[in-house]
Amino acid sequence: MIPLRQNCGISEETADVGTAIAGELQLMDPDVRASRSLAERLLDPEFIEVGASGRRWTYEEMLAALPELSGGDSDGPCHETSSMTGVVLAPGVVHLTYESVLGGNRARRSSLWRRKHGETAWQMYYHQATPVPAGEGQNRS
Repeated sequence: MIPLRQNCGISEETADVGTAIAGELQLMDPDVRASRSLAERLLDPEFIEVGASGRRWTYEEMLAALPELSGGDSDGPCHETSSMTGVVLAPGVVHLTYESVLGGNRARRSSLWRRKHGETAWQMYYHQATPVPAGEGQNRS
């Protein structure tokens, strides 16, 4: 077992979750969504998403579509998030869960972020969005 390194009272696990959350929020930024080079840094080359529509997206499909998807235009609706939490599943793997609202549509979201052995960058490996039926209370399982 590798001991957790302490940094000003913040554990390595807490820092890893914070880094994954920061990456998740960056991917919602219209400027990042509009820039292939910025998005490439945040998405793992093996990335897969199952969107709220049920569509399965690959890395290349997502990079090509990201600027045109909802939330990609700085003048349009933007992602609003709530209850974002994360847990380290294993060294180099963080699982995030949260709810989002975009253009009045709510979704429960789950992302896996990973840092490959020997690398410093965290990248989103998997993402899934599940629509929340209209009228259902927020933040309920």
